[in-house]
Amino acid sequence: MTALATDSGQRRDASLHATGLHANASQRWHDLATRVLDGHRLTEAEAISILAAPDEEVLDLLAAAFRVRRARFGRSVQLYFLMNAKSGLCPEDCSYCSQSKVSDAEIPRYNILKRDDLLAGAKAAAERQAKTYCIVISARGPTEREIAAVEAIVPEIKQKYGLQICACLGLLTPEQADRLAACGVNKVNHNLNTGSEHYAEICTTHTYQDRVDTLRNVRKSGMELCSGGIIGMGEKPRDVVSMAFELRDLGVESIPVNFLNPIEGTPLALAPGQKQELTPNYCLKVLCMFRLANPNSELRIAGGREMHLRTLQPLGLYAANSIFVGDYLTTKGQLPEADYAMIRDMGFEVTEAADTSASCC
Repeated sequence: MTALATDSGQRRDASLHATGLHANASQRWHDLATRVLDGHRLTEAEAISILAAPDEEVLDLLAAAFRVRRARFGRSVQLYFLMNAKSGLCPEDCSYCSQSKVSDAEIPRYNILKRDDLLAGAKAAAERQAKTYCIVISARGPTEREIAAVEAIVPEIKQKYGLQICACLGLLTPEQADRLAACGVNKVNHNLNTGSEHYAEICTTHTYQDRVDTLRNVRKSGMELCSGGIIGMGEKPRDVVSMAFELRDLGVESIPVNFLNPIEGTPLALAPGQKQELTPNYCLKVLCMFRLANPNSELRIAGGREMHLRTLQPLGLYAANSIFVGDYLTTKGQLPEADYAMIRDMGFEVTEAADTSASCC
């Protein structure tokens, strides 16, 4: 046998071996999706294995995640619109945040917006086909003036534009949560941000348990929960899994998954020459893990998707069924037209936005 024939045979054997491994991986993830659809709760070992999967298995993982996503949410993509209703001036020391007291980031700083500005944001949300308008303030928790401003504007927004309202106002007492529910707020966002063991590494002015307590206060008030986290803050895979499972145990209806945008002036900003560790493939694995861990929850690709998923952004919609349209709190998003094109090119459709009985004039 010639050396050429031997090399050719070895390459053929290696190719067949690789094909066999791929088939096994594909079947493994397919079987896991089937079990999840049948009611199986993802185990820690399974979740870790998703995050640690070889990059060549990402398409198989996405196919498995899409089976679950399609069974619950079809081919729809729900749009959210963020309004930074109060910027900066926050007394907390969250190390990722450009609005915290430990940030030197150059951002706008202002107190809660007036009625006309909040209404203008709602109009923009409706025009961009968003179903949910997110009113966000930077604060440890809302003042009486801020709670009152939200109470006054929410009924007007809902009557005029038919939007769902999500409020993100910081830590909430039971009484504050009840007031938000009474004025028509549909859900409250309060992110866990990371796993309980890693939380003290990113914030010291409040605890992980403080955040959990707020979510429980919101639940008792009858509103839905919106809570997720940020990937890329030095956490370990088990911290990501711990957060995903805590959200599952809390029964969170809407989960935004952010990927750290290391804003200059924040403690988590990248030093000159430092590389960002997140890769598009890892971000996709994170989304798949969250989908399989929380099969019935709306999963949103949130801040940092443009930076970290890059050209693979569309693939994220095989696991997630929601995105923010437009800008984030203090960072820019891609143009809404690019989002619409991405959704259309994937063969998906935007979830019907406003209540048809509402006026958008």
